[in-house]
Amino acid sequence: MLIAPAVAVGMAFGPAAGLKLVDVLTEDPLLRSYPLLRNVRGDLLAKLSRFDVAHAEFERAASIAENLRERDLLLHRVATAPSNRSVLTSKEA
Repeated sequence: MLIAPAVAVGMAFGPAAGLKLVDVLTEDPLLRSYPLLRNVRGDLLAKLSRFDVAHAEFERAASIAENLRERDLLLHRVATAPSNRSVLTSKEA
């Protein structure tokens, strides 16, 4: 299975459904070090408001990216991704 169908499932049936498929892909040794897979997983987790886990996935994706431009984009996601702490703080205000 490729990543694109998992993204399509996530768009059509919700991020939890897409995450189930992506999680299966993370078990494939050939895909474990594929930054796009980690980025997609982070995006789906963020859509589920699991911000701290999403943040970790964006960091993991950036750390394994070999292309400098791709790494810069992923590091930007790390820097701008909300965290569970920031969401709680804004709700408490």
